[in-house]
Amino acid sequence: MILFLILGLTNCKNQLPIEITSEDYHLAQDQLTSVMVHDIFSPPLASRVYAYANIAAHEILAQEDGNDNASMAGVLSDFNGVSPINDSLVNLRLAGLIAFMEVGKNLIFSVDRMSEYVDNLSSKWKALNPDVYEASNQYAHQVVAEVKVWYDQDNYKQTRTYPKFSVDYDSPSRWQPTPPDYMDGIEPHWSKIRPFLLNSVSQFQPEPPPPFSMVPESDFYQELTEVYELVKEIQENQANDERSEIAKFWDCNPYVSTHKGHVMFALKKISPGAHWIGITKIVSRIKNADILTTVAAYAKVSIAIADAFISCWDEKYRSNLIRPETIINKVLDENWYPVLQTPPFPEYTSGHSVVSGAASVILTDFFGDNIAFDDDTELPYDLPIRSYRSFTHAAEEAAISRLYGGIHYRKAVEEGLKQGRNVGNYISQKLILKN
Repeated sequence: MILFLILGLTNCKNQLPIEITSEDYHLAQDQLTSVMVHDIFSPPLASRVYAYANIAAHEILAQEDGNDNASMAGVLSDFNGVSPINDSLVNLRLAGLIAFMEVGKNLIFSVDRMSEYVDNLSSKWKALNPDVYEASNQYAHQVVAEVKVWYDQDNYKQTRTYPKFSVDYDSPSRWQPTPPDYMDGIEPHWSKIRPFLLNSVSQFQPEPPPPFSMVPESDFYQELTEVYELVKEIQENQANDERSEIAKFWDCNPYVSTHKGHVMFALKKISPGAHWIGITKIVSRIKNADILTTVAAYAKVSIAIADAFISCWDEKYRSNLIRPETIINKVLDENWYPVLQTPPFPEYTSGHSVVSGAASVILTDFFGDNIAFDDDTELPYDLPIRSYRSFTHAAEEAAISRLYGGIHYRKAVEEGLKQGRNVGNYISQKLILKN
């Protein structure tokens, strides 16, 4: 008995505490983003991954003593919550981080890239305290299994079997595939995905775009010529025109193809949602947010981004509006080309505008207004830091960047921003998370 007690005390002394901080979550978000960039996840698809991964982490940390942010069970659509912790050895912060990474790993393509990251961390945690690690890991995987049951019911798998978008080439107002690759319309059935908080996908349906018309006095024609002339002006002064820099900074096109002779290669970038996840990281660091605040911020922002994409894609494939590049090349100037590569889906409304409007409202509500920050999110893609007075300022610049880039008309930008703010305000009211 004495020998057993001595061995037990020795083992306890050899087991060190596993400290999990906000920075661990920031680095895990970065890793998940990098894998999705590698896998060329479309913007809507990436938003789904962020949302479920961050919800899993939040639901575990919601059980920590002193956390004012309760479970989202009964608030999110069809979500009944997760099993409560059942082992006193479980480190909730560790379990939450493991759950985040495991849900993310289950929803990406390059599983090995995430597995290597998780395995390296797990080895360190296991060496520090094997008992706590094993208990936390086991509970995390239990939660992951429960979250998987929930996300398997969001209709995503069914949409993988639906037909491709049928292009109406006979109608002059309808979207058509654009250069240089003339890709099919991406995620034409995304409006069939279950929203996280919206009552319906069309809850914040924007007013329709101007009626298609090539009459010079019409609103549509005026918007078309604005894009045409503005882009020509920007390209003529590109070296000294900040509007070109703004367009490129907020491009966030996960797949930009470059053609040189018979060679084609892709320039992989983050999605619009990933950019705002990056801004969430920046402001969390500025505010020196603790781990509970950080996880709550990521969860609420990612939910808003996901529902914003569902709302936007519902409108995109309803209005099915032609892109500026297509009609300008046909009617005004066959040699005209936009500053940015036109993404492969209909024009109205602007996805980046909707997502930026939603995310900026959430961050303003969560952290406060007029928080200045330097946005270094695009540094890995060789784009310089840009500075903003507030989240609203950043969202407005992100929205107008689509006009500067020549890929959207003005109304898609302005109405998209309103649509996103409506989504963001609704989610802020329905999902009460505190900083």
